[in-house]
Amino acid sequence: MSSIQNTQFSLCLLLSMTVGLTHAQEVCFVPAPDPNLENSLLDGQIQVKSQDSEINQDTFAKFKGNVEIDSKQVKIKADEAIFDRQTQTVQATGNVSFLDQHITVSSEKIELNRSSNELLIDNSEYTLNKVQGHGQAEKIAIGKQSGINLIESSFSSCPVDNQVWRIQASNIELTPNQARGIVKHARFYIKDVPVLYLPYFSFPVNDQRQSGILYPSLKSNSATGISIEQPVYWNIAPNYDLTLSPRVMTKRGLQLKTEFRYLTEQHTGQVNLEYLANDKELADNTDRYFYRFIHSGQISENWHINADLNGLSDDNYIVDLGSNYYNRADTHLYKTLGMSYFSEDLSLTAQFRDFEVLGDHPDSYRALPEIRLDYLTDLPFNTEFEIHSELAYFESAELDNPTATRFHIAPTLRFPYQNQWSEFLAEATVMHTHYLQENIQNTTLNEEVTRTIGQAKIYGAMAFERPINLFGIQMTQTLEPKAQYLYTSFQDQSDIGLYDTTQIFKNFSGLFRGQEFTGLDRISDNNQITLGLTSRIIDNNNQEQFKLSLGQIFYLSDSKITGLAQEQDRSALAAELDWQIGSKWYAHTEAQVSTSTDKIERSSVSLEYQLSKNKILQINHRFIRDLSSEEINQVGVTASWPLSKNWQWVGRWYQDTQKNRTVETYTGVKYESCCWTVSLVAQRHLSNRFDLAGTQSTDEFESGFHVYFTSRNLLRDGLFGYRRPYLLN
Repeated sequence: MSSIQNTQFSLCLLLSMTVGLTHAQEVCFVPAPDPNLENSLLDGQIQVKSQDSEINQDTFAKFKGNVEIDSKQVKIKADEAIFDRQTQTVQATGNVSFLDQHITVSSEKIELNRSSNELLIDNSEYTLNKVQGHGQAEKIAIGKQSGINLIESSFSSCPVDNQVWRIQASNIELTPNQARGIVKHARFYIKDVPVLYLPYFSFPVNDQRQSGILYPSLKSNSATGISIEQPVYWNIAPNYDLTLSPRVMTKRGLQLKTEFRYLTEQHTGQVNLEYLANDKELADNTDRYFYRFIHSGQISENWHINADLNGLSDDNYIVDLGSNYYNRADTHLYKTLGMSYFSEDLSLTAQFRDFEVLGDHPDSYRALPEIRLDYLTDLPFNTEFEIHSELAYFESAELDNPTATRFHIAPTLRFPYQNQWSEFLAEATVMHTHYLQENIQNTTLNEEVTRTIGQAKIYGAMAFERPINLFGIQMTQTLEPKAQYLYTSFQDQSDIGLYDTTQIFKNFSGLFRGQEFTGLDRISDNNQITLGLTSRIIDNNNQEQFKLSLGQIFYLSDSKITGLAQEQDRSALAAELDWQIGSKWYAHTEAQVSTSTDKIERSSVSLEYQLSKNKILQINHRFIRDLSSEEINQVGVTASWPLSKNWQWVGRWYQDTQKNRTVETYTGVKYESCCWTVSLVAQRHLSNRFDLAGTQSTDEFESGFHVYFTSRNLLRDGLFGYRRPYLLN
């Protein structure tokens, strides 16, 4: 009896893998407790209990009334059982049940041939114990050599009282030591309606990755027409695989998408290729493509390599055809290839950094290459010495633009001190940069520029706290003042080009950054004091319920850098608020208020109500008074709410109040049960297409309807998607 147990486990896996159970199975299927099969029997031993027995020592043994047949791994119950010693068979009849760790079977008759180790089960109903699944079979034949054969059987992972779908097959075969089972004459039913017939197919019977057909994707929108994508998975080897996804679009033609993944002991990576020949929607039937190569590897204990290479045929590829890796609002694709070294004190990074720029951006520069070396060590008297250095060569896709080689080194001497209630930092830095610039005709740039700037900073912060009683609840309130003095010397930098530098936005944390620009081409001169104050309210579980931060920069002298001259003696007042309003409401606000006009320059407000994981209402507002000479004023609402036990609704609406138009409308419903899931989504949003001059359209809209057969997070789909309030910006 015990020799057929491995085959029983394979039966469980076979039935569980027949249909790809949805993610919902993990939520709504609770495995039954393991059956109690404990006994003192040894392998191969059988114990029989019954109310009545008749035994002929040489020919047979017959048992009647509440018969129980136990082995170490199996329990059989029946009304009657006969052991034929001559044929070495055991036959159980009448209300028969078969139980092991993986499957429970009830049938009219079970027959076991002990000499051939073959088991026959007639007219059975079965339930899987480890995973969700059940069915019926006219006959189940299990043999040590022949494997498993289910004749006229069915399978479903739906609840017994709500069987939405089932598979009916004439024959299911599973051969020992084979990774795939065979199904003949399979009929797929939804309720009692047959929807698909397959004369033959195979499927995996273990938890290893197997080649096969994955879930299709069905979409319809104004850019592609009706789009049907059918992924096919090829498990080439245990450490690499390939997914081929042909996609038919009624407006554009046939697209082929591929994804190749590999994994070794020290390296991992992925290659994606997408190709659409003769796009029918374009006047010249242009071929369109996209590629992506991601790699990360370790050469030795300290040396690492990485690659992130992306490219496409045209600016509108993502807008027209979509992407699993980029959003239609993205403006460039990375192209980086690098190597790095890390030790306790030293780090070295060398990389080629390029961009695939979308739209008309001729001034974008690429670093080919960029090498950074950083060294940090401790000195006596609790001081630190750090050197940051880098060497980079910049060139532009626009051949008429200047090119530059830049070398930068910045030694820093630092004295940090910190305890439980205070923090102090004093540091001094010398920033030395040397430029060699070429192709500078008709510009104000110099061929060779050397710049040396000194900087000193003193920063201090303290934290005070006190117990408070708020609405009868004991809490802790903190008061955290911080102050910084920053001095940076001035040097005229108008003869240096802008290669990786743009002005950056100052929120509360940015007030203490001490730099007005990204990159190194412009280093702002500073003589300023920055003051900040934060107060928090913390509950007894050490959870932050409220935080308010206020900060401002006071300029002791005007900046001499072109474009940075301050009109006032202080910056805008920066404020930040986070508030957990009870257990369901959460608010996040950031604002910068001009002290000269008392007007809000920038603000973002988010208010969220979350009753549970799927019951969410979020209201967002974003305002920028001047962004490239335009005012931004947008409001958005996101909501998610369960309609019933299995139905979930998600909706999102964003309005541009400045231009009085809707930027995005998104709504979707999802049905998800223990055995299947489907999502229906409708969406309308800005197309963001580029014209021939590279200018992005702000007036064209795209509408679409999507159907998904896999579990999907509808909250995070769409142009904007859902984020927790503190992640909005």
